Amino acid sequence: MIPIEYYFVISTLMLFIGVYGFITRPNMLAMLMSLELILNAVNINFAVFNRYLYADQLEGMFFSLFSIGIAAAETAVAIAIIINVFRHEKKIETNEVKNLKY
Repeated sequence: MIPIEYYFVISTLMLFIGVYGFITRPNMLAMLMSLELILNAVNINFAVFNRYLYADQLEGMFFSLFSIGIAAAETAVAIAIIINVFRHEKKIETNEVKNLKY
């Protein structure tokens, strides 16, 4: 059996890489991928806490599946927004897009 600390190390690395990528990347698609890394780190924590604290129940797994569904919907909406911005502005860099109102 793999110790719980290994899962926490992987989850923490994914969280910090995601936060760093979200803060430092000017590209909207790279920011979206960083946000997905953060959400996957949360999903790992849900599954690990469920496995080690409540091995006979599945609440953590259901939370993970619900979070994956929400992340998929969020990704679809974000990609639609990015495509719309690209059609109007011809760029997807956050510091170059001036008018997001229209």
